[in-house]
Formats: sequence, C-alpha cells, structure tokens
Amino acid sequence: MTVARGRDLLLKVEDDGHYVTVAGLRTKSIRLNAQTVDVTDMDSQGWTELLPEAGIRSITVTGSGVLRDAPSAARVRSAFFAQTQLNAQMILPGFGTITSAVLVTGLTYGGTFKGEATFDITLASAGEPVFSPA
Repeated sequence: MTVARGRDLLLKVEDDGHYVTVAGLRTKSIRLNAQTVDVTDMDSQGWTELLPEAGIRSITVTGSGVLRDAPSAARVRSAFFAQTQLNAQMILPGFGTITSAVLVTGLTYGGTFKGEATFDITLASAGEPVFSPA
C-alpha cells in the first residue's frame, strides 16, 4: 500500500442510485472488528485456543466535520431519525473499497460561539460487506 493523503479516505452514501461523498467531513476512521470465541480447555497446555470463523465481525465508521447543507447530510440525518439502512462506501486509497449496508448509530451536532457548526457521525455495518481491492 502506498502512502496516501488522509483527505483521500472517503465516506460515501447512496442517494438516488449513486454514491455521494458525505459533505463536510474533516476526519474519518474505519474500524474492522472481529470478536473471538475462546475454546481453551485443560488440553490447551496453557495457550489460548480460538475457534476459527466464529464470533461476530463488524465495521464501525466514525467521522467529524463542519456542518454543510448538502443532500448527503440530509440523507444521513433522515436515515438516523427513521433508523433505516444506508448503503455506504468506504474508500481507502491504495487499499480498496468496502461497500456495506450501515445504520447511523450516532449523530452529534455542536459548535462554539466564535466557531463553525460541527457534527460527528458513527455508522455500524448492518450486513456482510463487500471488499474490492484497489
């Protein structure tokens, strides 16, 4: 994987059949999670044994940015209030694209008197993702 700019890591949501970048994001992170199932017993000779292909896998996406009045922001907001799934793409430059159904599990709006209005978003995978290498 080559060195890439952080701004090239993109979060897109499907809107009217095509993917649009979530407007205003300044920081983004994508966490791939895999829970394990411990099957260690007396025969394990003191070493942890884990059951392969067991447990729960998930993806968590977080982002922070400046509040923008854009169709992508409206799409995210309406999906949160309705608790409906969004189709999302997470583009990791030089690595690939992860496409998955997601739920908006957190949406925070804030701002300071002398600053811009900001938002934080958290998405959780809601199905099996598809990975397409770069």
